[in-house]
This record gives sequence, C-alpha cells and structure tokens, in this order.
Amino acid sequence: MKSQSPAADAQSRPVKFDLWRRIYGRVGQYWKAIVVALLLVGISAATQPTLAIITKPLIDEGFTGAKPHYIWAIPLAVIGLILLRGVSSFGSSYLLAWVANNTLLGIRKDMFERLLGMSDEEYKRSDTGRLLNRFTIDAGNVTQYATEVITVIVRESLVVIALLVVLLYMSWELTLIVLVVLPVSVYTASVFIRRLRRINRDTITMNAELTRVVREGIEGQRVIKLFDGYERESGRFAYVNSRLRRFAMRAASADAAMSPLSQFFIAVAVAAVIAVALYQANHGTLTVGSFAAFMAALGQIFDPVKKLTKIASAMQRMLTSAESVFALVDSDPEQDTGSREFSDPVQGRIEFRNVTHRFEGVDTDVLNDISLVVEPGQTVALVGRSGSGKTTLVNTIPRFVVPAKGEVLIDGHDIRDIKLKSLRAQLALVSQDVVMFDGTIAENVGYGALHEASRQDIRDALEAANLLEFVDSLPEGLDTQVGENASQLSGGQRQRLAIARALIKNAPILILDEATSALDNESERQVQASLERLMAGRTTLVIAHRLSTVQKADLIVVLDGGRIVEQGRHDELLAAEGLYASLYRMQFQEKIGV
Repeated sequence: MKSQSPAADAQSRPVKFDLWRRIYGRVGQYWKAIVVALLLVGISAATQPTLAIITKPLIDEGFTGAKPHYIWAIPLAVIGLILLRGVSSFGSSYLLAWVANNTLLGIRKDMFERLLGMSDEEYKRSDTGRLLNRFTIDAGNVTQYATEVITVIVRESLVVIALLVVLLYMSWELTLIVLVVLPVSVYTASVFIRRLRRINRDTITMNAELTRVVREGIEGQRVIKLFDGYERESGRFAYVNSRLRRFAMRAASADAAMSPLSQFFIAVAVAAVIAVALYQANHGTLTVGSFAAFMAALGQIFDPVKKLTKIASAMQRMLTSAESVFALVDSDPEQDTGSREFSDPVQGRIEFRNVTHRFEGVDTDVLNDISLVVEPGQTVALVGRSGSGKTTLVNTIPRFVVPAKGEVLIDGHDIRDIKLKSLRAQLALVSQDVVMFDGTIAENVGYGALHEASRQDIRDALEAANLLEFVDSLPEGLDTQVGENASQLSGGQRQRLAIARALIKNAPILILDEATSALDNESERQVQASLERLMAGRTTLVIAHRLSTVQKADLIVVLDGGRIVEQGRHDELLAAEGLYASLYRMQFQEKIGV
C-alpha cells in the first residue's frame, strides 16, 4: 500500500489541525454540558477496574470463609457499581447527544445562509447532489463523530489507565508483557487508518453522484419514459451503486482486518501471561486471587484499547466530512460592493455603458461593448438567436452577472455603488421557469419581504393576473397548498401566479424572460393580458423568442454574437430587411406551416 510522502504529510498537518480547531471550536460553545458529561464518563469508567479489584478478595478471602460478610457485601457492591455505571452512562450519552444536535443545528444554519448568499456564478459551477450531501450526510458525520471521539478518548483512556494501575499492582512482571504487545497492536491498526481516509473521501464523492442521479431520475421521469431512457438511467445508477458497494467493501475489509490482527496479538499476550503466571504460582509468588484479578483486568483492557484504535477511523470520517462542510461555509459569498441605497423613488431609467463580459472558461465574449439606454416607463424587447447574450445582458441589472468591463446605471447611479438589497427591491422578474415554493397560494404571492401583504392585497394581485376566479373555485381558496414547485397547477396558472407575485411587489423595473414561450395559445393570451396590466407604468425589459409578442414594444433591440446589430420599432426593423426581418419571416412561415 502506497503511503503519502513526507512533504504531503507535512502539508496535511496544518489542514488537519485547522479542521480539529474549527470542529471543537463549535462543540466547545457548549462546554458546560461537555464538562458534566465528561465527569459522568469518568464515573462510568471508574466502575470498570473496580469490578476487577473485587475479584481478588472474593477468591482469596470470600471463598475460604475468612470474611463471611462478603456473602452480601460483594453482591451488593456489584449491583451498586453496575447501577452507578448505567446512570452515569445514560447521563453522559444524553448530554453529548444534546451537544451534537445543537452543534449540527448551528453548522447547518451557517451552511444554508452561505448557500443562499452564493453568487449566481457559483451556483452554476456547483453540483446540486454534492451540495445536498453536505447537508444530509457530511454535517451529520461531523457532529456525530465529534462527540463520539470525545467520549471514547476520555472514557476508554481512563479505563485503560485505571486497568494498567490494577495490573501493575497485581503483578508488574505480567504487566510488562502487556505493555510490549499493546503498541504493536496499535501500530498495526494505524496502517489501515490511512487507507480508510482515502476510501471515505471516495465514498463521499460517490454519494453526491448517487444523489444527483436519483434527483435527475425523479425530475426527468417523463422524459425517461417518453424517450425510453430506462436502460441508460439504470446503467448510470448501477455504476454509481456498484462503486459505492465497492468502496463500502473496501472500508469493511480494512475495518474488519483490524479485529483478527488485534485478537492475534491479544492471544500472544494472554499466552505469555499464563505461562509466566503459572511459573510464579509454582514458586508461591502469585496467589489465585491475584491471578484471577489480573486476568479480569486484562480481559477488560483489550476492549477499550480496541475502541481507541478504531476511533481513529471515525476521526478520519469526521475530518473528511468536515473538509466538505467547511468548504461550503468558507466559499466566497456574493460580493456586495454597494455602500448607498436609493433614497428617492426610482424612475426606472436604465443605461448600459460599453458593457463587456466573458464567462470563465469561454474563449469569446458573450457581451461585447453593449451601450443602450432604456427610458423610464419604456418597454424594450431584446431579441436574437439563442446564445446572442440577451439573458446575460438582463442579468447584469440585478448583478447576477457582474460585467468584466463597462457600467450599468439606474437613474444615473452605478449599480455597483448600490447595496444589493436596495437594488433588487426595485426589480421584479417573471420568467419561463417559474419557481414556486411548497406552501399556500397566499404564501407564494406574498413571498419573502412581501409576507406582510394583506389578504386583500393578494386578492387584488390575483385578480389583476386573471387568476382570482380560479383560486376562489378551489375548496381552500388562498390557503390551497400548491405542492412542490406548484406541480398542482397548469403552466398558465403558474405563470399568472408569478405575475401576481410581481404585481404585489410593485417594483419600478420589470424583467420578462420568455414569460409566455412555453404556453399554448389560449394560456398565452390570458398571460399576455395579465402582463399588460403588470407592465403599465413600469420600465420593462422583455426577452422573447416569439417575435409576435414584442410587436408593441417601444424599442426592439436585436443582438447577435454579443453585439447590438439593430434597434428600432417593429415596422422600422421589418422595413430595414436585416436580421430582425429575417427572424420574423422565418417564424411567420413556421406558424402558417410554409
């Protein structure tokens, strides 16, 4: 088995130390409960060698009848010790579980806050399955093993030390044999621990892949059925599943191999102890009671040593999971460079000045020297082929995308100088991909900062979105549960629900991103009527592939290859016989079936 180089070991030590510091820095917040728990652990540990000590007077004096009161004293002592161990063990376990769960609460809170604060670019780079794994598995591993490590190290170390004292008291010669064998057993186990850490890392990665495959299977079940993707998805799942089994078996084999090896060294130690004890007994230097007490203590010492050895594998799982958890906690949050807020009511004038942007890992600019002015209350449509930069340009307004060059201004203020919360309070979005949350219709319409909206405000917004009649027909009305991502509603109903949410926000700037492209003609007419109410009096940016929906726009801007190639009204662009006219004729011909 290949081991790490000394340089790699030296480099990993500061990382490990930092992980230990951060884990127990969080656990240490509950130090009072930990101190009480460890005192109880100490009491529980103290009962173990005491049981071994009782063996000597029991055999040497109890069975000979030298002390008749041992008939009731020793059984009562055994019952008392076991009862004391049980009570202290329960108390310590409960307190440490309390510490673990409160630590887990804090870690998950920090993780979720950082998750919500990630930039749009970071979300795109992240693996959803890996993110979910950090919450469900990794965070739990950290807190579970953190308290387990404390318990085992303290309790088993105390037991081992106490039992060693007993062994030395009974026979120092026999104890020397044990002290020679124990380090060999510990070193042998440490060889397997390094292998376990690598396996644990691979397992965490593959668990994230399993989560992703299952999630895609759930979300894409209709596509799988229609396009006969059973075999492909089953193959993907089988591969990940078999890899997990393989890693689990590797971990199990490494874990299981420690037990027989440890048992072999224990057998060698016991055989040597018996041989020396028989020699001493024959020469009258060791009594039967002393030997029985020694063997009782010896029989108890290997189990805590084994637990101390195996706790190292738990430490590796804890550290591996901690690396994953703190990678999320330490990820860079969305940069809020703003220092000011909009003080006056926003009019909605938007200006793009020489905006240029290129995504990481891409060879060409997605936006190239874009300059455009959108006047207050104006409706501007952005059209062009897929990949021309329409969505990226619009995403610079809420700073989901930060341009590499150029400026975006609202009412003459550079948006980089405005705090994100103040900036985004001026914006409302209705997109093709409607996002709804598991809850009631009222909760989704008055979502987020709008949760204090009155029931009447919500009803007014639904009425303006042409959805109130439908909502009132439902048995629970506004309190109807919409299901996960409003799966209970049709596409048109979900769009109008999103429009109602935008209406109630009453923001001066509105972004419509393909808001009707996925709808049938009837739903599109209903949604379009709702949108016209929403757009009234607002600065509106419309991204649309269906050019029939943007004919009434005050200005149509045509993008191609990240540049503005044309702009004007519908009739003007048709007369210019440029890219817009070409795209329009192509869509018109497709519509009439030519």
